[in-house]
Amino acid sequence: MKDFKKYYIIPATPEEVYIALTNPVTIELWTGEKAEMSTLPGSEFSLWEDSIVGKNLDFTEGKKIMQQWYFGDQEQDSIVTILLHPHKQGTSVELKHTNIPDDDYDGIVEGWNEAYFGALAEFYQ
Repeated sequence: MKDFKKYYIIPATPEEVYIALTNPVTIELWTGEKAEMSTLPGSEFSLWEDSIVGKNLDFTEGKKIMQQWYFGDQEQDSIVTILLHPHKQGTSVELKHTNIPDDDYDGIVEGWNEAYFGALAEFYQ
């Protein structure tokens, strides 16, 4: 199991980024894919045609998103924590993803950098 931590700059306010990551209609706008998402803790979500599935754990509007991502039968939960900080160029996104299975690590990192936060940054430019 591996952990991944990185900061991204998104040219939008923390409130806009929060909505882009939690509202299924907005997620569909920047991903081009149907999304199932709710800010109700305990609800399940699905993104990119079930490529990413999991459970929503905790939300602080405009500031924090915490989710459990599913990777089959693994002993330790894979937890994603996204913290949104105001930044002079918009929002500094602090991402921490823990307990990523070794076999999935490279694909997950590429996904975060390109399909997830790379695509979101392009959406706002």
